[in-house]
Amino acid sequence: YIKQNPSPNAFTLAIRGKKPIIVAHTSLVELLTDDEFKAVLGHEMGHLACDHGVWLSLAQVLGIGVEFPGTPYFIRRQFEEQLLRWSRSAEYTCDRAALICVREPRIVASALMKLAGGSPKLAAELSVEAFLDQARAYEDSLASASPLNQFLDNSRTNALTHPLPVARAKEIDQWSRSTEFAAIRDRLVSSAPASSN
Repeated sequence: YIKQNPSPNAFTLAIRGKKPIIVAHTSLVELLTDDEFKAVLGHEMGHLACDHGVWLSLAQVLGIGVEFPGTPYFIRRQFEEQLLRWSRSAEYTCDRAALICVREPRIVASALMKLAGGSPKLAAELSVEAFLDQARAYEDSLASASPLNQFLDNSRTNALTHPLPVARAKEIDQWSRSTEFAAIRDRLVSSAPASSN
């Protein structure tokens, strides 16, 4: 389904007993190329295939239970941190589903780049390679950062439901060169019907 909305986004809805659906905002459709949009649909299909909606709903229900009066703050905080960590991991999993769908890491990275700060007007000026360079530089800066800077970065990112787009692009770029992805890609190619000329 397409929903009129100026904020580029997509999400899945899986209501028990009903056919799951994917909703994409109009601004997302306008921002992405057809292949990038296919990657987003693959990402959302990953959420459905992994039942992330079910697990996230369960976690939220449990989170409500943790809010009962008398529950120590550190227990609530620990639960929230674990839920956010799981949410970020789920996004990495679904980025892999996007790559399996489109089979080209630059398409997934380009979609992530545009979601991070793209504009249809500036699309021709965006560089996937520069975005991946930024991801590598970010990772290198973390590796060489002082313990205080690492702590500050962790506190900033630990409160997010999604990993930073540059981190997601770097992760998908690395996974695209893995033997695991090569095996999946080869299985898909060998099981694809032969095209007729």
